[in-house]
Amino acid sequence: QVRLVESGGGLVQPGGSLRLSCVASGKIFSTFSMGWYRQAAGKQRELVAKFRSGEPPNYLGSVKDRFTISRDNFKNTVYLQMNSLKPEDTAIYYCNAEISETPRLEVLEAWGQGIQVTVSS
Repeated sequence: QVRLVESGGGLVQPGGSLRLSCVASGKIFSTFSMGWYRQAAGKQRELVAKFRSGEPPNYLGSVKDRFTISRDNFKNTVYLQMNSLKPEDTAIYYCNAEISETPRLEVLEAWGQGIQVTVSS
């Protein structure tokens, strides 16, 4: 059973910064992708930033110049540094990973429980 545990987040003023962390634990043979989604009240869930194996990170257009995704493969951890935050960034942020548990490489998807980010004056 793969588990994703998020931390960070909270309440910040517009223009402020936050860093989210997500630690993956459990039986992980290989990681194909790892990243962040968000869902604002009344809106669809959307991809924020994601690493895929062998590719540069992919970003939502509205955050590309403000957010930075990074990872520590040794610690099975992914981070999301969020700068110049705007009220429209307010959402629940979810960590996501696609992994395999065995050398057979069947792909499994895991989600964190979500963490609130609120940007408000």
